[in-house]
Amino acid sequence: MTAPKDFNDSTLWRISAYERACAETAHSGFARLAGNSVLPSTLHAELLHLQHVQRSGNALEVVAACIRQRESALIILRHRGLVWPLTLFPQSNLYHLPRSLVEELHHGGRDIEVIDVEPPGLRPPGHVMHERVADRPGYRHLPPLLWALALHTPGGRLLEEIGGHAAYRIAAGCTEDGALGGALQSSFVRLRSEIASQRDIARWPGMDAERAARLLNGVYLQGELIVLRSHRAAHAEVATQRGLMDRFRSKR
Repeated sequence: MTAPKDFNDSTLWRISAYERACAETAHSGFARLAGNSVLPSTLHAELLHLQHVQRSGNALEVVAACIRQRESALIILRHRGLVWPLTLFPQSNLYHLPRSLVEELHHGGRDIEVIDVEPPGLRPPGHVMHERVADRPGYRHLPPLLWALALHTPGGRLLEEIGGHAAYRIAAGCTEDGALGGALQSSFVRLRSEIASQRDIARWPGMDAERAARLLNGVYLQGELIVLRSHRAAHAEVATQRGLMDRFRSKR
């Protein structure tokens, strides 16, 4: 498989072709499409932080940074021996890929990692810069991808932005559009009417700490998670953790 000439191509680069292009040109094959040469400073700072804590290859963390800053970006992903040029448009609630990634992640996404992050080479439909708007079939609704990333990519811990001592509730109008099933779906419904810490959620039927984290991360990416730092459930979480630490110290 040869490297595609444009985002309009339906094929994806193989890793070997991508690495060869980088070695020959000193940049990715997508760099020539970008109008801006640098990422926004706020997003760049977040990516530097992820690099510092050795999570710059984590697809969920990088996507979350773009969503949090509401900045478009080209995220070059490695998955199943192929390069996936994912362009996010958070303000338009869209993304672009030559092939859908959601179904791929449902079949297993634990090998996915970020190779690089660049300024976007495309714009969403309706943008004034028509020459950099690709064919419409490559544009897709963003929420299903966010759910897939939260549920199926490596990790399983709370994103830093929502971690720590907190209690959570899901906004009443939030929907999961069929992304969840079983215990995750039941817990999703329950969190629309209850407030609970991650530890509480992990104790619900069919749940554990990782499932609770993936559920909360998914809702957070949808922009529908209410994080409560001063709620009594958050204080109970603090007290529980302090009690565990005291017991640990007493045994030493």
